[in-house]
Amino acid sequence: MGNTNLTIDWIGNEALRLAHEKASFIGTINREFDSSFQAGYGNTIRIRIPSQYTQVAGRVIDVQDGVQQSTSITVATQHHVAMRYNSQEMSQDLVNFQRLHLEPAMAQLVSYIDGQCLAGCTISTYNAAGTAGQAITGLGQAGLARAKLNQFLAPKMERRLQIDSINMSNLVSSQASYFNPSNAISENYREGLIARTAMADYYENERVATITNATISTQPVLATYTIVEGDTDLTVSTMSGVAPNVGQVFTLGTGASGVYAVHPETKAPYNYLQQFVVTSGSTSSVINFQPAIRLTGARKNVAKSTGADLTPSTITTAVVTFLGDQTSTYGYPLMYNRDAFTFATAALPLMDDAIRCVVKTYDGISLRVWEASDIRNDEKLTRIDILWGIAAIRPQWACRLIGTGV
Repeated sequence: MGNTNLTIDWIGNEALRLAHEKASFIGTINREFDSSFQAGYGNTIRIRIPSQYTQVAGRVIDVQDGVQQSTSITVATQHHVAMRYNSQEMSQDLVNFQRLHLEPAMAQLVSYIDGQCLAGCTISTYNAAGTAGQAITGLGQAGLARAKLNQFLAPKMERRLQIDSINMSNLVSSQASYFNPSNAISENYREGLIARTAMADYYENERVATITNATISTQPVLATYTIVEGDTDLTVSTMSGVAPNVGQVFTLGTGASGVYAVHPETKAPYNYLQQFVVTSGSTSSVINFQPAIRLTGARKNVAKSTGADLTPSTITTAVVTFLGDQTSTYGYPLMYNRDAFTFATAALPLMDDAIRCVVKTYDGISLRVWEASDIRNDEKLTRIDILWGIAAIRPQWACRLIGTGV
């Protein structure tokens, strides 16, 4: 009997369900569906970030101007997957169609986008925990990452860790005796997964980002460069004529002359150097980076080891130290709060001449399914499209883990 239930609505709903199931990373971050996106309105979503203030002692009022910060997501990346099936295949039941066509198609589409998003968010994350070259065999590195999320005021709910199966296996093996007594964790132990520990939900994901360090054989230093407020680039020397790779993490200075991280509210210094991440456009003499350096005020994010404001004129030749060994490639499991990153989709238009074309949206993800027939080959063509964008809204609410090279 022919299948009368294989409608475009069913395909759209099932594709959306599969997208949610297979989105290991996208499904755990903020998802913003922009229903207002349409021709003539541009392709950018603006997201406001709360202002920052400083407390003032005494009874005399000191009114501070609220500096409204914002960031944006460009929803302009379109990907699709296309299928074809003939009349005989169309007569199959829903289970066979889903197994033979829809599931592998959606797995390919979602896996690629999920991997691109995880890699992009990892590259945007400047905080890192752990020691390069030391294997992730316990909860020590995860605990350090959790501490950095705490220190940068990430909410303690909805934290996740994306980790590859090799490191996950090491964690399960090393922590088996600790987790096994709990029934809930025991089930995950048998499956080779850790459900929740170190204040995060653990997800096994083979798409964990890898970043290769550039071959910089000499110690880079600032080229008599004076840092200014809001700096996002540094002039350096002795870089061996090589540009650092996007995503490499580095610090400035050492010891008492180092550039230290501070508590976002009290501005008290932490006992470690502020970390920065290399961004695109860097050369062998100029490093572009994030976050921007804020020397004073409510947005201050660096200080001397004593907590005093940084004196740029005293560190014009500070050393630049990259995380990890030169030429080594590291895989970076990523711990983050849900709102550190935002994934946004927009509804693609329904074409005027398309008889069978629908847009399905659920829980922040929008897909368009479009069908047409090929009379010459007795086939039906189906394409599933998604228009998406992603941005690191609060990268300070995320932290990479570093271990041995890959």
